[in-house]
Amino acid sequence: MTLMSDRMLQVSDVGEATAPVAPEGTAVDEMTAVDLSTPSNGTEAAPGAAVAGRAATDTVSPLQWLSGAGATRPIADALGVAAVAVAIASPSARALPLVLAGVAVVLPLLGPATLRELVHLRGAPGTQTVGRTSLVLLSLLFVTTRSWPLWVATALIAAAVLVEPFVNRLARTAIPYAANVPGIRVRNRALLAEERMFVINLTAPIALLALVSVGVGAGWLLIPAIAAAAATTLAAIDAALRIHARRKAELLLGTALAECGPRFALHWDAPPGTDYQVTMWLPFLERIGEPFMIVVRNPRTFAEITALTDAPVLVRRDPRDLDLIVVPSLTTVFYVNNAARNTHFVRFPGLAHVQLNHGESDKAPSYSPVFRMYDRDFVAGQAAIDRFARNGVDVSPDLFTVVGRPQVESVDIRTTTSLEPTALYAPTWGGANTDSDYCSLPIGVAVVTALIERGYTVVYRPHPYTRRNREHARESDRIAALLAADVKESGRAHRYGAAASRTMSLTDCFNAADILISDVSSVVPDFLYSEKPFAIAAMQGESRDEFARDFPVAEAGYVIDQFATNLDEVLDAITGRDPLAARRTELKSYFLGDFDPQHYADVFLTEARGIVQRTRVPAGA
Repeated sequence: MTLMSDRMLQVSDVGEATAPVAPEGTAVDEMTAVDLSTPSNGTEAAPGAAVAGRAATDTVSPLQWLSGAGATRPIADALGVAAVAVAIASPSARALPLVLAGVAVVLPLLGPATLRELVHLRGAPGTQTVGRTSLVLLSLLFVTTRSWPLWVATALIAAAVLVEPFVNRLARTAIPYAANVPGIRVRNRALLAEERMFVINLTAPIALLALVSVGVGAGWLLIPAIAAAAATTLAAIDAALRIHARRKAELLLGTALAECGPRFALHWDAPPGTDYQVTMWLPFLERIGEPFMIVVRNPRTFAEITALTDAPVLVRRDPRDLDLIVVPSLTTVFYVNNAARNTHFVRFPGLAHVQLNHGESDKAPSYSPVFRMYDRDFVAGQAAIDRFARNGVDVSPDLFTVVGRPQVESVDIRTTTSLEPTALYAPTWGGANTDSDYCSLPIGVAVVTALIERGYTVVYRPHPYTRRNREHARESDRIAALLAADVKESGRAHRYGAAASRTMSLTDCFNAADILISDVSSVVPDFLYSEKPFAIAAMQGESRDEFARDFPVAEAGYVIDQFATNLDEVLDAITGRDPLAARRTELKSYFLGDFDPQHYADVFLTEARGIVQRTRVPAGA
């Protein structure tokens, strides 16, 4: 098998079909990062199973369902029109028009799926134009004497509100461009974010109506109007200037990159809050010792990545944008997930396309046929290779290179940094659909309670996607509250929240723990390197034998059943004589490679350098 695989040419059309890219002017929020390896009913990638979306087991309120169906905004617009109609028909009536207009403004804000979206007003700019305009018109209708400042104020605010959707579209086109590229100077952040423009244009009609109602001097009415007009004008001009600067920079980018001479690229497409996929590999990519760049496909993740590295970071949203950055020095592209947009880069012949993945487990995405489109799949051990065959996925052995998991090089073997018994509880997330929901949070409170009762200090580190499922988020909050209460009562130094997920690395968590409680997660094989005992929750009702057959790492662990009825028995074994200690040692090499612990990461570095430092194969050769 050559590094210029013919398969690269076969997938170029797939990328266009599975990962449509928005043209200029399309809102970034309309884009989704779909993982091709996520199965639907265990067979194929689900087009609707976007990584950025909620898990299939999540529940939504009727109001949120209406919002998702696009019903709240037409209803709100109708209420805004009704408010003006009532005010015209009954000039003395004020309460009913105000209520109708108020509901017209507030109703669309109640639709976001999560509190975080509501707080950040994501998706709000450019909406509620009818409701906000109705408030402006009510300011005119509620007075008998209409001075020229009132006419000017209403005209300016109404114009700002009505133009806002177009300005918002323009602003969302002015996406970040690049960072850390010598010779390229483009401002990547707006002077006034569109969400702030929305807040100003929402406050202005409310302020105008309030000022009219209390009867202030006419000149005061111009203050909210000037603020709205200035905010909208600034946002529009700023967006236009940034787009112009980006187009000028595009003319220089090819030359600038050629001078940088990147030997490899890290291609990454994922929703915000997923930077752990990059952070786990970035130190080792830097240790390769060759110049490289990071190609980000989702503009909303640009700031996360630029905060992590001094390497060039480029936003390339459209497939055509990739053509310019394939400079002569580039030989290799690394990938850390199976996002559909990976196909946009894999289509380039002559480059070596290497999948690193962001963790290995026995979940279905770890043996997806999608891996066939890469030239190399760097895997931790033989278990990853056997996983494909065991699940009926025919893949050439030449695809795989066993490099271990360099991330575990600093994991202590059979030792802990804690002075008292410490347990790490690290549940996975709910998956993109019910078939891939292995999350143990439904029994999480029982697990943590049992650990506390046995005198354990608990490090609680849930998956970053936990809050995408409301039920799991609720259980996670209960666990945090339980640990907080025990900190006050017992004084034990439980670690949870940011202390466990941000302050501590995963390696820190491993080294602090005597035992691990988890589920079907890549955390488990990584923890296996420590040779310390662990338990896995079988959340889909399998027997221990069935579970170990489907998820072989369970052979080295203690299995908690779906309802935690055997939890005490498992904890007795894991904290007692530990009969599976020898089996863990045997399976460690199978899952993580049989390499010298003193030079464990060197295996990956040697293989990566061998590919990166090769001479690029000319297209068509």
